[in-house]
Amino acid sequence: MSLGCDAARRRLLVASAAWTATSPSLAQPRWPHRTLGGARPVVIAHRGASGYRPEHTLAAYELAIEQGADFIEPDLVVTRDGALIARHENELSLTTDVASRAQFAERRRTQMVDGRSVSGWFSEDFTLEEIRALRATERFARERPRNAEFDGRFGIATLDEVIALAARASGSGERRVGVYPELKYAAHFASLGLAPEKRLAEALKAAGARASLPLFVQSFELHALRRFAEVSDVPRMMLLARPLAAAELRELSTQVQGIGVAKALVYPRNAEGAIDAPTSLVEDAHAAGLAVHAWTFRSEDVFLPANLRGQPQRELEMFFAAGVDGVFTDFPDTAVAQRRALARTA
Repeated sequence: MSLGCDAARRRLLVASAAWTATSPSLAQPRWPHRTLGGARPVVIAHRGASGYRPEHTLAAYELAIEQGADFIEPDLVVTRDGALIARHENELSLTTDVASRAQFAERRRTQMVDGRSVSGWFSEDFTLEEIRALRATERFARERPRNAEFDGRFGIATLDEVIALAARASGSGERRVGVYPELKYAAHFASLGLAPEKRLAEALKAAGARASLPLFVQSFELHALRRFAEVSDVPRMMLLARPLAAAELRELSTQVQGIGVAKALVYPRNAEGAIDAPTSLVEDAHAAGLAVHAWTFRSEDVFLPANLRGQPQRELEMFFAAGVDGVFTDFPDTAVAQRRALARTA
């Protein structure tokens, strides 16, 4: 294992435990389940508290911090002038009002993104100044009509603004709030001369110098994480939507410090959409020295396993019992409350 990988692994353990050491309300209770480093699992606000506010808005991140999230998670795409902004896709019409903006009508086009043909308006065709003219809209308007009531009220956040928000919260002295960005479409942006890895590393280095924030970086693209490792020792998390064998996890552990996994890789759903017993993934990953963060926990019945509808707390309890080291959730308050309840009963 390289010295850089060792350094990043040490930083992973520090980041995982940092919120415990600086949170008086959570410092005493013992965690009853086996995590990689022994600390209680972290609660990662998935795109902010996106169950309550439109995703990736500063309002969603602010609420997540209020609800007790340990990390706030911005997905990152790149603008034409190289700014990193918090959006899940580079195609903007799913979560902004760009389609209603007459001045941008001619920007609509079709292109290949990661091997798929996508039509719409793309971040790389807009300057940051133009992006600031757009307003956020709710992705899951049918499932989250209350969120849709906020359409048009919030702008598009930059990475720097998200970091500044976490730094202000951490500067209060009560606890530290980390930032957990995801590199999106890194190969696509690199092909346009807009590679995001160095830009992200520079932003995180500045953030560390300012506030020493707990940090993780994640991606589905291993090449992107390798490139990022050339310029930063921030812990790297490889996102997985398919299972890996134990030998593959051991090999992966020489390049990253943890994995972010689809929930079905820990608790597969049966033909009826129910879950029962976990796989060996968490145990295998821990044996390889990899932390495991599972995604995505949502409280609406449409997203829950068939046998846990109306019981989002029970789903979290099962994953905590499986030994996961963190959970990505749209509802940070629910995860924080369930973690606290389990710690009290230990």
